[in-house]
Amino acid sequence: MSSHFGNLQKIRNGKRKFSITPYIPGGFITPEALEKIAQVTKKFNGVLKITSGQRIMITNLEESDLPAIWEELGMEPAVRKQNSVKNVEMCPAGFCKRSKYNTIGTGMKLARKYQWMDMPCRSKIGVAGCRNACGSVYSKDVGVIADITGFMVVVGGSAGYNPRMADIIAVDLSEEKALRLVDRIFDYYKETAEDGEKLGFFIDRIGIENFKTEVLKRAELL
Repeated sequence: MSSHFGNLQKIRNGKRKFSITPYIPGGFITPEALEKIAQVTKKFNGVLKITSGQRIMITNLEESDLPAIWEELGMEPAVRKQNSVKNVEMCPAGFCKRSKYNTIGTGMKLARKYQWMDMPCRSKIGVAGCRNACGSVYSKDVGVIADITGFMVVVGGSAGYNPRMADIIAVDLSEEKALRLVDRIFDYYKETAEDGEKLGFFIDRIGIENFKTEVLKRAELL
């Protein structure tokens, strides 16, 4: 990543092209911000790509243009450093007929607290308003899923090269208890995991039952 939060995408005939990804909380964006992204992309001959992380990547950019692009966008970068919380992904929740709870507010609370926070390894959070878990919540490091009977918290999911399904560690929680449990999960992870160790691999190393017991005790749920 360059000093201007750009990722080198391609080198062709000696020419280096970069991409940037502005921060769009939960994938919810205003029409005005969307128009601004389109205007800036046109001006700098960029290409837009909708990402799997509910964001909009602008690619095919010159590195020298990145400072001006960020200034004109007036937006924060989605990722500031690799070993951090890179994203909090959310389903439509209150806008969906299947939603059991409007988890947009829950997701925004998590985003305000955890976006960009340092972690032992890159981490993602998923939030869903029903057990369909739209947004691939079970592939996230930490997931919060609403149901009729309360919130479920899942941990250790991962996509990519070594996919791993998240483990369920608590069900039927209030929102307050679910958020407290998320806090304790990240506290324990940051205190104990090795540098560069994904949460799921940390759980596999120490054992899911050991992990579950420790975080539930810390959250005063045992």
